[in-house]
Amino acid sequence: MNKIRITDKMMKNFDYHTPTRLVFGRGVVEKLPEVMKPLGKRVLLTYGGGSIRRIGLYSRVKELMRDFELFELGGIEPNPKYAGSVLDGVRLCKKERIDSILAVGGGSVLDCSKAIAAGAKYDGETWDLIVGRAPTKAALPIVDIMTLAATGSEYDCGGVISRTETNDKVAYVSPFLFPVCSFLDPTYTFSVNSRHTAAGVADAVNHVMEQFFTEPSNSVSDGFCAALVKTLMKYAPVAIAQPENYEARAEIMYACTFGCNGILGLGTGGSVWPMHAIEHALSAYYDISHGEGLAIITPHWMRHVLCERTLPRFVSFGINALGISPDFPAREIADRAIAEMAAFFKKIGAPMSLREVGIDGSRLGEMARRIAAGGCLDAPGLFAPLGERDILAILRAAL
Repeated sequence: MNKIRITDKMMKNFDYHTPTRLVFGRGVVEKLPEVMKPLGKRVLLTYGGGSIRRIGLYSRVKELMRDFELFELGGIEPNPKYAGSVLDGVRLCKKERIDSILAVGGGSVLDCSKAIAAGAKYDGETWDLIVGRAPTKAALPIVDIMTLAATGSEYDCGGVISRTETNDKVAYVSPFLFPVCSFLDPTYTFSVNSRHTAAGVADAVNHVMEQFFTEPSNSVSDGFCAALVKTLMKYAPVAIAQPENYEARAEIMYACTFGCNGILGLGTGGSVWPMHAIEHALSAYYDISHGEGLAIITPHWMRHVLCERTLPRFVSFGINALGISPDFPAREIADRAIAEMAAFFKKIGAPMSLREVGIDGSRLGEMARRIAAGGCLDAPGLFAPLGERDILAILRAAL
């Protein structure tokens, strides 16, 4: 009788829990008072610029929350800043004894709100929580209403915070940061312009790819990833051409939501998200759009790490996610997959080089050293380890 040999290629063990309630569809924000009531009366309303006012969401939220005590923190910027919005929010929460946070906007607003929620329950320096010098033991409850489909922060326990004075952009993850409830109404994304729609989709596509290019993998995870990539690539051009196409906006919003909540990587070898690590340095140094940075980096990372060892995953991605014929030779399938991803980003209007977003070659070496020192990108056993020279080569190719 043949015995099954257990190897490191077998599916990995996992322990998975996602406590966030998703409320999806047109008009679902009407349930907001019901969701907020158990969380306390004193609520910090966080938001970004003027978009929620222009689409009427600000006034609707104020009306729905009329029985609560609302305090406001507006002006949260893209790539949310620690020394600005995060610390302002922490101080406000402590001063006003805030019970919960209601984040209205895109992923940056929600990421910032997560850091505020943890900092409000901590007596020390909030940055120590963000970088892991101190454990996160509690956070204020968060509810969000999303107006941009991109980051997936509405269904995960993490966020990314920038500290511009030190050129740091740090991913902050803790199980205490899961939102209690996320409201996802695709109509609130109708007013998102083509540039930000494209950047959001590029971000979400890359979230999926970071979790696909790993070893070992499994059929369920691969199937999830392929379905999400197909969906995003199908509907992004539609949403850009027809901003109020509900089907396109709904499909994109639904797909983006699953990008970061861990479900795509269950049972796999895991990933250190190398493309994100590289892009975080770009937007930390130059404050560029995260999604646009990823659109630039992705094809160049793919070209750099393609080799005989990684080839099977590229072939699988090309056939199952991009629909490339399996009749082509393996290397041709991989090359076509890279070319198709670059062509897709170009088609939706994303920039294709670092120079297009104002980045020259003057600081590439400095960024490569910083990424290599802090990213754990060359750890043994990774799908495609990257040292400083690899990172610099990718950045130079992206110029």
